[in-house]
Amino acid sequence: SLGQNPTEAELQDTINEVDADGNGTIDFPEFLNLMARKMKDTDSEEELKEAFRVFDKDQNGFISAAELRHVMTNLGEKLTDEEVDEMIREADVDGDGQINYEEFVK
Repeated sequence: SLGQNPTEAELQDTINEVDADGNGTIDFPEFLNLMARKMKDTDSEEELKEAFRVFDKDQNGFISAAELRHVMTNLGEKLTDEEVDEMIREADVDGDGQINYEEFVK
């Protein structure tokens, strides 16, 4: 949990706010945009770390493709292996195939 408990209306407002292509769902780039905005609003290092921990299931300091797929599936995003790999590539600055905390917060 990210410490949020929005109402249905607030959730719909948030979706409408970040749903750039207007398809009624939030895809990963839109999700990243939302998270970036929320983090700017709170600007809390601890909340960023908490969000990272949500993805980093084995707590090894990295988000793997499998961990990313798991969380996104739980959020209702059914992603192909190619989509997960593309998301990792987009965020993986050092090219090691996983996302560390510094890459996550960029």
